[in-house]
Amino acid sequence: MVQSFSDLNLSGQLLRALADMGLETPTPIQAKAFPIIMSGRDVVGVAQTGTGKTLAYLLPILRNFTFLKQNNPRVVILVPTRELVLQLVGELQKITAYMNIRIAGVYGGTNINTQSAEVSQGVDIVVGTPGRLMDLSLNRAILMSGVRQLVIDEVDEMLSLGFRGQLTTIFDMLPKRRQTLLFSATMTEEVDKLIQDFFNSPELIEVIPMGTPLEQIRQSGYRVPNFKTKLNLLTHLLKTDDTTQKVLIFGATKRMADNIHAHLEADFPGAFGVVHSDKSQNFRINSVRAFQKNSLRGIIATDLFARGLDVTDITHVINVDTPKEAETYIHRIGRTGRADSDGAAITMITEKEIPFQEAIEGLMKKAIPMLPLPEEVEISNELMMDEIPIPAGKNYLPPTAIKRSKGAFHEKKASNVKENRGNKANNIKKKKYKK
Repeated sequence: MVQSFSDLNLSGQLLRALADMGLETPTPIQAKAFPIIMSGRDVVGVAQTGTGKTLAYLLPILRNFTFLKQNNPRVVILVPTRELVLQLVGELQKITAYMNIRIAGVYGGTNINTQSAEVSQGVDIVVGTPGRLMDLSLNRAILMSGVRQLVIDEVDEMLSLGFRGQLTTIFDMLPKRRQTLLFSATMTEEVDKLIQDFFNSPELIEVIPMGTPLEQIRQSGYRVPNFKTKLNLLTHLLKTDDTTQKVLIFGATKRMADNIHAHLEADFPGAFGVVHSDKSQNFRINSVRAFQKNSLRGIIATDLFARGLDVTDITHVINVDTPKEAETYIHRIGRTGRADSDGAAITMITEKEIPFQEAIEGLMKKAIPMLPLPEEVEISNELMMDEIPIPAGKNYLPPTAIKRSKGAFHEKKASNVKENRGNKANNIKKKKYKK
């Protein structure tokens, strides 16, 4: 039984780095994955957020790492977002503090020439998003012929973002003799298809059964009539519950996240940040750092950008929307209750979202305890556009959806009025010849 990192036969450099990071005991997935990855087999790892997936693949990769005079990467790690690239590069820099390993992070939204120049100087491990890595490979700034290990992290999110084409191109560029590792919080049919197409008899490591939330997370739900009332409930909870000190708030869309942020600014000015794809990269990075340092009480995020959050001690996850995918709910609430700490997950559910709730409860095989809506919470009658009931009739459009143009009509000048000259000529002839 593995009781400490020293039981994994790690190098002295790695043990020193782990000690600096304050880590002593491997998590279950780290202990299970280490010998299998060390053996060279392909691996599919399924574990919830907060269970240590990242070190589960980094430790065996780095344990086997030897110095070679090679400028092109030997390890490629793919993640879906820029935030995850930066987070993973930061983890690599800490765990390789006593090793001589060249690390580069590549991602879109920045000058490709700068990244091309960086990797051209020589790199051992590349962490990147699929699109940017593919572009650098096609430009021959990165040659994939020397890659011995490929890691695909958060693959479910990667595929949902439409990266299947880029992944296929990258697989085609890689040498056939390689080790492929896949780690994710959820599994889907599309992920299974990817495994069938590109993996070689992988070993499945599933630490926590799919759909089973961490036991130390206290779940609760509220039945709420509409979005505006959800905002009122959110404000009430933040004002009356002193334990909501470090809060991650989920909105289904960028617009919803912005509306939540605007609403909270009135009562909690400067206390909450918002991160989604319409915000600049620097803004998102600074917001997450402020949240990590407790300069912000909370972050409002969409599911995509929550994947780039690696923040400890989150006290509450609040789902202002009920996610359509049951697996997404499991992923969200896994952001709290980490490292043997208690956590709380609160979900607001409208009548339309009840089927989503039922799917979540079916996956977990347990019900979300429902609480009565506090009397102090004002129930709003104001509806958002997507909450307005649509009357029967296939041709119906809401009033605001019908564009009634005032038009650019004006009377034509007499000189511009067209006349049917052919008919006029015929009339003149008829009059002249009396026909």
